[in-house]
Amino acid sequence: MDAAKNPLELDEATLTEIIEQTTQRILHHLETLPQQHAAYDEDPETIAQRFHEPHPPDEPTPPGELLDHLFNDAIPPSLNTPHPGYLAYIPGGGLPHAAIADLISDTTNRYIGTNFAAPALTRIEANVIEWFCRIVNYPNTAFGILTTGGSMANQTAITTARHHHLGETFLNGTVYASDQTHHSITKSCTLAGIPQDNVKKIPTDNAYRIDPNALETTIHEDRSNDLDPFLIVANAGTTNTGAIDPLPQLATLAEQENLWLHADAAYGGFFTLTPDGEQRLSGIEKAHSITLDPHKGLFLPYGTGCLLVKDPTTLQDTHTARADYLPNTTTNTLLPDFSHLSPELSRDFRGLRIWLPLKMHGLEPFKANLQEKLDLARFTHEQLQQRPHITITAKPQLSTLAFRWEPPHLPPDDHDHANQDLLNRINKKGNVHISGTTLNDAFTLRVSILSFRTHQEHIQRFLTDLDEAIQESTPEQQR
Repeated sequence: MDAAKNPLELDEATLTEIIEQTTQRILHHLETLPQQHAAYDEDPETIAQRFHEPHPPDEPTPPGELLDHLFNDAIPPSLNTPHPGYLAYIPGGGLPHAAIADLISDTTNRYIGTNFAAPALTRIEANVIEWFCRIVNYPNTAFGILTTGGSMANQTAITTARHHHLGETFLNGTVYASDQTHHSITKSCTLAGIPQDNVKKIPTDNAYRIDPNALETTIHEDRSNDLDPFLIVANAGTTNTGAIDPLPQLATLAEQENLWLHADAAYGGFFTLTPDGEQRLSGIEKAHSITLDPHKGLFLPYGTGCLLVKDPTTLQDTHTARADYLPNTTTNTLLPDFSHLSPELSRDFRGLRIWLPLKMHGLEPFKANLQEKLDLARFTHEQLQQRPHITITAKPQLSTLAFRWEPPHLPPDDHDHANQDLLNRINKKGNVHISGTTLNDAFTLRVSILSFRTHQEHIQRFLTDLDEAIQESTPEQQR
């Protein structure tokens, strides 16, 4: 086919026009973000039905029409995660200049799955991983891999720990995690061939931190029953409440029992950049591996995760594979081969979306934003304590807290329904969006503060909406 007649070869004028049209819509979206709703209010299946296209298109559609369809119709009915009032789950800020990195990466389309293909870009991504090792106080010999998120980082860590400790005989292997651990741990163990019954859920204390004594007892019982304990998963900021397990105690226990200690710090890890966070997460540097999510603690777009490993040879031993069609590359500290460190061969250039914002700003603005979130969580906690009939069910250990509304004249059996109704009333206003969870068999409201756009006025808006929602509650709830 003649290149000049190939419709997939966009000429400069056409490509420029598409980029400019896209840029205009992005800028308008960002400019109006504070006025948008924090989430949608429509039945999800109705939305999905409206966008169902059972057959691929035969005819082209003008780019402007497609962009209008996306920005006017498809994007708005969503959880508006970059919104300053988004306080649900674990927020991801989505720094827009990270998208510039993705534009560069996707357009130049360089391949860094093996190091010979783009050595300079491979080194840039390796720099990012080494920076993360410094942030968590890992030794200079530590390394890791960028992933699509915490779930893949946990999967890689568990597989590596299993291979290192158990080799090919692993069906009796046992894993230990608290009853607050992220569900990706159990899923990852299953995918790694560990029977679900061998994933032991250890009870937690009244701050939702793992009980080390119960953990030690369970390990000894399993050994006496001919099982093979090999892995402890420590939480460094749970999704439910932001709880931090006693990391120094777990590190000591893991050393005594010759177990791998993995710290799931997807949410909490980057708080080590702050004085408060570094103190609360003391001991994380003793873990054999650490999961981090830059799309949480560094406010980057979703799809940006990381696994750090104190001894990277364990990653290489687990994941190295050879093929005739691949060059015989080696992994070293200067020029790693990422295909030998993870399950992936084909992968995008994830490092650029981290490298570019960090190089543009340095670490100080990230540190300041993270400290602000800790301060806002403390402020929110203080304000909730002053409100009648609000019970704090989880004090903020990082930037997440949980609470319940317990009006005294409403039967306790009705409190779950009252809190669900309160959640809906708050979110329906559209100014903020919070989420709920279950703690000790009770439906609980939770607030998680982690967006670089969330400031004092947005927390004040949440508190105002909370007060109004309580006032608007049904007469039965007002008695």
